[in-house]
Parts: sequence; C-alpha cells; structure tokens
Amino acid sequence: MVSGDREISDQEWERFLRDAGAGTPGAPEEPSARARMVGRRLREQPGPPDGWRTHRPAPRRRGGTARYVVGMVVAAVLLVAALASGQVTGWFGSDGGESAPLAQESERPTRPPALEAEQLPTLDRPFKGSPAARWGDGVAGIHMPSARATGWMSKDQVARALTRSRDFLAASSLDPGVLRGRRPAKAIALINPRQQDVQDYLATAFRAPSRKNDPLLLFSRFPKAEVRPAGDVVKTRGRITFREGKRGAVEVVSDVTYVYPVVRAVRGSDEVARTIVRREVVMSWDDPARVITEPGTLSLVSYKADFTNGGCDNVTGYFTPTFSSERSASGSGSGPEVDPYDRSTSMDDRMRQGSGVGCGTATRS
Repeated sequence: MVSGDREISDQEWERFLRDAGAGTPGAPEEPSARARMVGRRLREQPGPPDGWRTHRPAPRRRGGTARYVVGMVVAAVLLVAALASGQVTGWFGSDGGESAPLAQESERPTRPPALEAEQLPTLDRPFKGSPAARWGDGVAGIHMPSARATGWMSKDQVARALTRSRDFLAASSLDPGVLRGRRPAKAIALINPRQQDVQDYLATAFRAPSRKNDPLLLFSRFPKAEVRPAGDVVKTRGRITFREGKRGAVEVVSDVTYVYPVVRAVRGSDEVARTIVRREVVMSWDDPARVITEPGTLSLVSYKADFTNGGCDNVTGYFTPTFSSERSASGSGSGPEVDPYDRSTSMDDRMRQGSGVGCGTATRS
C-alpha cells in the first residue's frame, strides 16, 4: 500500500503503530468498527410452476461497539490479487453462445430484463430461458470504472484499489474451491485484520453459522455432497463505483448479481436448478497515515445480500437449492412477487419493500 505518491516503508508503518498505541498527537486513528450486514434469503419452496417461494427476513445490522486492535507491530505485506480475470470464469457452464452478449452495465438500468420464452435449463445450456444467458462470464460481467485521483490516492493507486476490490469479489463469490464449500481464505486475507468485529463475525460464521452470523452474506458456498456444478461458468451482471469516504479513504461500491446453475451430486443427475444471488459490498481503502490498517487490505463498510433458491431460513452456511421435481402444488408464497434478475431498483429499496413479509414468490428463475 502506498501513501500519497510514495511507498510507506516498514519502519514508517511500525512507527505509525507505536505512535497510535502511545496516543501520540497526529498518529493514525483507530477506525471505528463500522461493518453492517443485511441479509435477505430468497428460496425455492414447494409450489406451483409459476414461481419460487422466497423468504425475506427483516434487515439485520451489525457493528458499532467493537474496537480495532492497536499497538501491535505487524510486518507490512502487500497482498497480490487472489484470482486473475481468466481464472475466475470457471466452475459453471456456458449457455452455448447463440444469443448476443449484453454490453456491460455501466449504470443502473431503468427497467427489468425482458421476459424470456419459458424454457427449462439443460446440462448443455444451464442458462437457457434466463436473462443471464446474455450476461458476462465471471468477472467479465462486472463493469469497472475509469480511475481518477480520489481522497488520499493517486489515479494509479485508485486503479489498483479497484482491481483488488474486484479480486475480493472473485475470491468470495467465484472461486471454484469456495463454491464447493471450502473456507474463503484468499478473500479473508484481503480483509483488514484490524477490523475486529468483522474478524469475529468471520470466525463465528464458519464455526457456527446462524441468522446473525451467516457466511452467505459475503461468500457463495454449496454443499458438495448435495449438489455439483452444471458446467464451468458463473454468469454475472453488475458494476463497481467509487467515491471519497471518511478521512480521505477511497470507498469502492460493488453491486453484482451472480447466477449459479447446479445439479444434484448423485451420479447421472441432469436436472438443472439455478441459485441467484445479488450482493452489494462497500469496501474502504483507508489512508494508513490516518487509520490503523494492514497494507494491501480493505475494510468492510457494509454488505447486503438477496438470495433466490438458496434456502429459506437456511442457517447451514451453504446455499441449499431446491429442484423443480421436489416441488408440490402447495400454493404461492405469502409475500410479494420478486424478479431476481431485476436490477432497476437499489438493494435498500428492495429491502424496505420486503422487510418482514415472509416467503414471497420469485417470478422467474
């Protein structure tokens, strides 16, 4: 990590930590613990073929009391990008390419995607009948803005922060091992280890997942004993933006929808189900002259998630999709209809509309 236009040496970094621990005037400040987690699960339940039942619990928030650890000397380590662009398109399958791909989403769309002809997905075409058939593969579906000098960072530094932020999304939501249920070690390594409330959440979420500490808010994981991938590509659509935050930090905002097609893990299974996840993650790249942070890492400001066909009241720490053959004609959900491909409204608006309504109905998969 660099400060202004020059590199920060290990000696300077250690001095920052010593001064902070001693309360020296002008030393870097402890950043407040400001992570916020808001989760909404949308899950397929037994029901008629015109939609999936979905669950939308009231928003949950976290943070505000824990403090960062200070005064401990840590060797400065520059964390290299966890995954290169060409490495994160693997795990889920391509649609076949008969439809022209959409241009990247540079701004919020004004309307939902057009309705597709009703078609069932197949192993050869796992995105058939879905708007995602025209979306990008892996990080190719995530629009990146042009860098400019912002806050404490130069143009080149902002460009690196944007790339590393995308690397975090790839390591948390596209990494093949993580999707198969492994711990997201590469993504966690990119998170500021001094952000104690987030570190506590991460430790608890994988040891004892719960509604309060749910790893699915940040990471996409499937139980490999129950489902397996339907190909090699995750379809994505979304964008990254940035702005100046507190204390001159550069805040990077991501809003991305991921589409994961899977089949049962049983040999010979060919019925494809899709889990659709929309996440908004705000990442802060803090000025080490003002905030105690680990060079090369980001602090999490907030993270929110919508899940479709991932598990209603699911506290297993894994997405648990339901297949159409498991549904019964038990009626629609009690909540409003939801289009999981609709990106024309903000996640905050959708959460306000859906708070506390129970299980709704997804209009399409």
